[in-house]
Amino acid sequence: MSSLLLWVCFLSSGLAYPVPDAKAVGEKLEARYRGAQTLQAAFLERYSENGQIIRSEAGNAYFRRPGKMRWEYESPEKNTFLVDGKTAWFYVPADHTVTRAPAKQSSDWRTPVALLAGEMKLSRICARLEAATDELPQTEADSVLFCPLRGEDPKSRQSDELYLEVSPEGDLARVVFRERGGVEVEFRFRNWQRNPPLPDSFFRFTVPLGVAIVDGDPSAQPTP
Repeated sequence: MSSLLLWVCFLSSGLAYPVPDAKAVGEKLEARYRGAQTLQAAFLERYSENGQIIRSEAGNAYFRRPGKMRWEYESPEKNTFLVDGKTAWFYVPADHTVTRAPAKQSSDWRTPVALLAGEMKLSRICARLEAATDELPQTEADSVLFCPLRGEDPKSRQSDELYLEVSPEGDLARVVFRERGGVEVEFRFRNWQRNPPLPDSFFRFTVPLGVAIVDGDPSAQPTP
């Protein structure tokens, strides 16, 4: 009985899930990627509405400084999302169409992850960093940071929310973006590689023959 009482006291004291030092975790995350010119990782993406998973996709993501990234979706179907530094492209081979838009005008969900291809400063997208006490990590040893987005009303209950899960080594393990209205997009990453041999040409999009070009925001497409 005494050991049970001690365990209850331990849980009630809040020590079961230590609150991480948000500033230290953020600095470790920035330092982990800042020195790399190119990056590569496998990803799993989940799109949910009101707590129900609507779509789940997987593939590989590639990043190159400054400001370039390429997402190759492998399942359940092949798609490509590419930012060449100026233009965002979304190519759907099955539809024989590619959607393009100026990268600065894209409101794409992958935007928070795009900082990996930039200066790697969380302050570019986060008004501040806080330890997310209400969001448990997928891996016990990880830390979760809450990132209030710049430009959002800090007192509003209808603001978009961004969470970053960081491994003890400083790797970005998960990104959760919750929009107003119950929409949630989650990215999980594994097998990070630093400075893989990725030529600049890998981040240029060449429109295949017979493919129609549509001008618009790629993030507005029905699939990511």
